[in-house]
Amino acid sequence: MFLLITMVFVIVGIMITLIRLLKGPTIWDSLMALNLISSKMIMLLTIYAIFSESNFLLDISIAYSIMGFLVIVLLCKFIAQGGRLK
Repeated sequence: MFLLITMVFVIVGIMITLIRLLKGPTIWDSLMALNLISSKMIMLLTIYAIFSESNFLLDISIAYSIMGFLVIVLLCKFIAQGGRLK
């Protein structure tokens, strides 16, 4: 029961962060919100893996965290080198 409540709170947090992603005044605010959504999705996937007792989902969450980190780093580098601004 505790894991279900935790998943609901994480989903609500993702929705609140999605508002910040769409409303962000600068591209950096939107990028930070995207990073936060990625982290919360990893957290949600990990909690669900514990809830369903699936080791395979834990492997997927590890791979997703590595890909999320690389995407954020590449987007930051692209924007810092003169990519299109919002």
